[in-house]
Amino acid sequence: MHPKPQSLFMARLPGLLLVAVGSSVVLWFANKPAIQHLGLGALTFAIVLGMVLGNTLFPKVGLTCSSGVDYSKSTLLRLGVILYGFRITFLQIASVGWTGALMDLLVVAMTFGLTLFIGLTWLKMDRDTVILIGAGSSICGAAAVLATEPVVGGHAHKVSVAIATVVVFGTLSTFLYPLVYPYLGFNEGAYGLYVGSTVHEVAQVVAAAKAVGDLAASNAVIEKMLRVMMLSPFLILLSFILSRFSGGLVSHRQMPVIPWFAVWFVVVSGFNSLDWVPHWLVEGIVQMDLFLLTMAMFALGLRTSAGALRQAGLRPLALAGILFVFLSVGGYWINRLVGV
Repeated sequence: MHPKPQSLFMARLPGLLLVAVGSSVVLWFANKPAIQHLGLGALTFAIVLGMVLGNTLFPKVGLTCSSGVDYSKSTLLRLGVILYGFRITFLQIASVGWTGALMDLLVVAMTFGLTLFIGLTWLKMDRDTVILIGAGSSICGAAAVLATEPVVGGHAHKVSVAIATVVVFGTLSTFLYPLVYPYLGFNEGAYGLYVGSTVHEVAQVVAAAKAVGDLAASNAVIEKMLRVMMLSPFLILLSFILSRFSGGLVSHRQMPVIPWFAVWFVVVSGFNSLDWVPHWLVEGIVQMDLFLLTMAMFALGLRTSAGALRQAGLRPLALAGILFVFLSVGGYWINRLVGV
């Protein structure tokens, strides 16, 4: 017999309350101007605080709170990815033109392809960690890692490792890009496209571009949102490939598991493009979505053990470092060649 909805809710309630309170604290700190200036968003703080508590206080209440915590990092995560579509309109994407779309497509495809080649062939890393790092580096940082986790079925510590690499090298981009801007040969608008097509997180994109100017920031956000839009087809294609190739053997019987939350993400983006929803309501939905993603990240941190992270070693950082160099240098030349 399946448990009654009421008993399920009561079982999840302690964990949901814990995650909600922790996420509220995270968002309060993330809204401080000093923190925003660093380009470190709420998702980054959420997993750090979650990991600290997960390895200290959480084990004492883990038995009571585990159901709600696991619900937050799974079901609420999917809902957060779907609602992420309210940040995007097709009109915004069209404004960067075919060159912006082509730049993003090349950056995503080449970065993820390089991830698989180096991570699996050279560094001999496990498949799930490689895919998660590749998704975070090539598409949209922590949000992409979280969205990819249900498709690959990665363990919490693998997701945390992948997000840690996004934090490290995305933050480095935030400070490095404005410093090299005078030597790139880009005007402000082209610099914005370069930032949007190569920097990991949305918050990091805003910080790196805003340091140069408003036009750069505007172009960077639009280009980044176009990159985010590629998350859904990426997940569907990844799901199809993983269902066909399991353990290196081709499986003709197994049907691909379609990540429906990714499909709904595109549907929501298209609906948002119609501009039928009042702007104040869209803003409210975006804020609620941020809270849901923060809850998912905080819950993920609670479920991440320090021992598992230490066991991952330096190879994930080495892989992410190589990808950072490619995004910075290779992405520069992609922007140069395509943006002419």
